[in-house]
Amino acid sequence: MERPLEGRTIVVTRARAQAQRFVELLEAAGARVLQAPTIVIEPPASWEPLDTALAGLESFTWVIFTSVNGVAMVDRRLTARGLPWAAIARKRVAAIGPATADALAEHGVRPEVVPAEYRAEALVERLRTVVGPADRILLPRAKETRDVLVVELRRLGVAVTEVPAYQTRRIDDGVVRVREALASGAVDAVTFTSSSTARNFAEQFSEDERSSWQGKIAVASIGPITAATAAEYGLPTAVMPSEYTIPALARALADYFSRAPRNTGRRPRRSE
Repeated sequence: MERPLEGRTIVVTRARAQAQRFVELLEAAGARVLQAPTIVIEPPASWEPLDTALAGLESFTWVIFTSVNGVAMVDRRLTARGLPWAAIARKRVAAIGPATADALAEHGVRPEVVPAEYRAEALVERLRTVVGPADRILLPRAKETRDVLVVELRRLGVAVTEVPAYQTRRIDDGVVRVREALASGAVDAVTFTSSSTARNFAEQFSEDERSSWQGKIAVASIGPITAATAAEYGLPTAVMPSEYTIPALARALADYFSRAPRNTGRRPRRSE
């Protein structure tokens, strides 16, 4: 069995509760994984806005999900209130990507819209052709997130009800061990699966520390938004999959290191 990550140490900053699949994929390719989750997923400060929206589902024409976490938290509240997923399945549903679509499928919901590029801008472009001023959209998502989706949908004249389904909190679990590994040169790559993981990880290190990683450690970002956040902290992305998913990120890392000379460094030219 080919193990292109054999002998490589990869840092995973994804929330521990969501990291298992990514860790398994990296380890299957031979990597030693250091988990240093920088965020934890928590319920919102109050369930009331989400509960109220779910109780009034009949008034919405669309429900849009932008993460697996959003699906999980909506499931939690539907269960708590004794409401079936069928109430959402009867609506027009959009998902930001295949992982979110798969999470919905587990509840019998087949999204009508899933963009080819898994970010807000692409989702807006797909929705532009199918929504109109008569539509009302429910958007259960993270408490603090990018405004692109809401702003652009409202420009189309659509009524958008945005409710917090969960929130992320910064943590520094495992950072001491990772700091030691980074300082000793034992780390080959650091992975970021969201802007919040990139931001929270970077802010735990000084600018001098981050600069010292240049040319020694590959930064792997799940997509362009995450890569842009990492770049703000002087961490240019060397590895980014064309499909913004966890399996694709794991494959991109395997491909990157399969081309990296073992004896002359860890930074082969990134393929476009």
